[in-house]
Amino acid sequence: MPVISAPYAFNEEDLYVDLRPVLGCRLFLKCEGFNFAGSVKLKAAAAMVEAAEQEGVLTPRSALVESSSGNLGVALSVIAASKGYKFLCVTDSRCNLATRLIMEALGSQVHVINDPEPHGTYLAARLDYVRELCASDSRWVWLSQYTNPANWRAHYRSTAPAIARRFPKLDVLFVGAGTTGTLMGCARYFRHWHRPVHIVAVDSVGSVTFGGPSGRRMIPGLGMGVRPPLLDESYVDEAVMVEEADTIRSCRQLARRGFLFGGSTGTVVSGAAQWLARHDDPSVTAVAIAPDLGERYLDTVYQDNWVQALYDNTPAPTRRTA
Repeated sequence: MPVISAPYAFNEEDLYVDLRPVLGCRLFLKCEGFNFAGSVKLKAAAAMVEAAEQEGVLTPRSALVESSSGNLGVALSVIAASKGYKFLCVTDSRCNLATRLIMEALGSQVHVINDPEPHGTYLAARLDYVRELCASDSRWVWLSQYTNPANWRAHYRSTAPAIARRFPKLDVLFVGAGTTGTLMGCARYFRHWHRPVHIVAVDSVGSVTFGGPSGRRMIPGLGMGVRPPLLDESYVDEAVMVEEADTIRSCRQLARRGFLFGGSTGTVVSGAAQWLARHDDPSVTAVAIAPDLGERYLDTVYQDNWVQALYDNTPAPTRRTA
């Protein structure tokens, strides 16, 4: 077992779940939530902070600010607490309450945007707030996960090589698309690998990342209200769009088998299962990346009243009935 002195020094890299007993198709799920931030975002957060320190942008007198729907905010809260930085997370009303409480418990400040920009999005309003704050005081340092190349480089150096070592005959990789840091890092790595890997991006209906119309999205994590600057579609073979109701069904299907995953993971699993069902090739070796765990979604994805209030076709309840 490793012995660490900093919370960002540990991340479980080699845990996979074989989902055949759950889904009936051959899919291996790479679990990225077993670290002190509870999600894959710890990798990007650590890489961006390290790059800013090395470049001299981030100094002991600096204060961090970042726009996040939740998971990156928690990851930066972990790192800021460990390194002694002040951190302000700018989020919006869709951020899970548990996520906000975790950030505050770690000593971070949380500013919640309750209204989108006129004729705009919550993300646009969040970014406007961050820009105004940075303009008002030079001590604020914005890492900008949406444009920072350290975001995708973290996965080029860690996530993708770990998958390649475990699955040398990998055929298909499913990656959720948010900022597209994980997607771009993995896609770039496998483009330069010794054998072709089909890269499938999984996104939420209502996201504009791959050119679809903007729509309501209530589950934080994947999807964007503006096109992600990090995205280079030439590295992506295809994109699968998932309805939020299907995300919830997948989360609850996994929970009924003892695997409590978060909304982003539910979206990726749903998209992967749809793709594999259409292609129906039992010889395919497929891996999907699970970005998060489910504890932060107990009052949303796993809460029947929340689901029924938002969706017409309510997924089956998590608990089993006699």
